[in-house]
Amino acid sequence: MTTTTKLHPGLDFAPVTFKRLDGPDFTFGGTGKWQALFVFRGQHCPICKRYLATLETKRSAFTELGVEIAAVSADSAEQTRIVAEAAQPGFPLLYGMSEQAMKALGLYISDPRSEKETDHPFPEPGLFVLRPDGCLQIVDVANAPFVRPELDTLLGGLRFVIANDYPVRGTRR
Repeated sequence: MTTTTKLHPGLDFAPVTFKRLDGPDFTFGGTGKWQALFVFRGQHCPICKRYLATLETKRSAFTELGVEIAAVSADSAEQTRIVAEAAQPGFPLLYGMSEQAMKALGLYISDPRSEKETDHPFPEPGLFVLRPDGCLQIVDVANAPFVRPELDTLLGGLRFVIANDYPVRGTRR
């Protein structure tokens, strides 16, 4: 059985760097700005491709809020290129997330059902939002492909959080 460790909101986040499709490596954390990292299952997941395509339609709203967005999976560069062709994202598409990184982020990890699905363990969906000071504002981790934040609701919440310097919630352990 694979175990994961859950991240707690309100903690300082240690920056992590991922390989970027068609660009330099991308670092999540330690940038001094708002960042949102969307974790997706991979090219085998049609729900992921649709979600990333929808995220692209909301990219300008995130930009207006000053929130840098990126998406990451455990796929290879070749598999990620398939996703890029389907979703056409204008935000960084990251790949090669290791199982160690999945565990460090507290993600649920699945094994492929067959070789037709994919050729490696993969993360289930997740979302992490960092404040400019590196504090983890939002943690959303799911164990199923159809459970993901509704993007308009997320944007509305982020607007409120940023405008009102709203405190991190869920910090009691």
